[in-house]
Amino acid sequence: MRAEAQSHVDTINEALALLRRSLDWDRALRRLDELNARVEDQALWNDPKAAQDVMRERRRLDEAITATRAIERDLSDNVELIEMAEAEGDAGMVDDGTAALAELAARADRDKVKALLSGEADANDSYIEINAGAGGTESQDWAEMLQRMYTRWAERQGYKVELIDYHAGEQAGIKSATLLLKGENAYGYAKVESGVHRLVRISPYDSAARRHTSFSSVWVYPVIDDNIEVEINESDLRIDTYRASGAGGQHINTTDSAVRITHLPTNIVVQCQNQRSQHKNKAEAYNQLRARLYERELAEREAVANAENASKTDIGWGHQIRSYVLQPYQLVKDLRTGATSTSPGDVLDGDLGDFMAAALAQRVTGEKVEVEDVD
Repeated sequence: MRAEAQSHVDTINEALALLRRSLDWDRALRRLDELNARVEDQALWNDPKAAQDVMRERRRLDEAITATRAIERDLSDNVELIEMAEAEGDAGMVDDGTAALAELAARADRDKVKALLSGEADANDSYIEINAGAGGTESQDWAEMLQRMYTRWAERQGYKVELIDYHAGEQAGIKSATLLLKGENAYGYAKVESGVHRLVRISPYDSAARRHTSFSSVWVYPVIDDNIEVEINESDLRIDTYRASGAGGQHINTTDSAVRITHLPTNIVVQCQNQRSQHKNKAEAYNQLRARLYERELAEREAVANAENASKTDIGWGHQIRSYVLQPYQLVKDLRTGATSTSPGDVLDGDLGDFMAAALAQRVTGEKVEVEDVD
């Protein structure tokens, strides 16, 4: 078989192995049988919420299993076709088979990423919280660039984006912002973006045109509904109100409508100022707190499973998950997976698919990659 065709076969087999591993294949088949039996039980439909949950899990499993089997079948058919064509000396048929394998490899990669979104809260909406690191205007400008990057990525995915909280920088950029992304699998995709992001560029705020390094942190947590119980003691909360800041609205800076809630045992702080009503802002901030505490529990479970430390890190050197270099050369490099892009402009415009896919795959395989940071 030609080297090109064999390369596609290897790519497809790797994707299939990851698909089966992420699904826990034998368990998935048993679980699908169980769900099919439950769907046939008329008693299930007396509880619409339970029925909805069962149908959603059933659809996800059925789609993943069906897609995996289809890829295996198409791979076998195309390999057989190419081998037959090579035996007969039919170069045109070999070319057609190789092209079909290339399309199948691309399809396998897409299905692989979808199958990797099998976590407890992966299908949920998501919050993305962005905070500027030390460095004043430089880091605050970088934080705003990240806010734009995730907004553009979400729009490409067809998600609805809401700005929940926003604190402008003194001269430019932002000190912090919280986005709410609404759409299927928003948290599943975005969760791998949590961490410190590093920017290297010629500063537009430096009259000497020197190169600067800036840091900002991203923290991602899922939106949770009332069916997920998160115990919060009111005595553990400190609730502060303050005047909202930012552009727009006659109530901006005139009433103490913005709300900040601090969870004292964990020191988690959430805030909301996008509503005119203090009551509505408090309710949204409380929802964020529940989500943060739930995400903390998920992170602790994953840390136990992977024997990793999932706690937050400092916003600075040595803790970054990805570096974005704009000068003197163009490169974005993920320091967990080694994934790279030589087009930072596209990445900052929301082209994050390859980075997210690599990070999701790494969560399944547990494979660690030694990656050197860029200068």
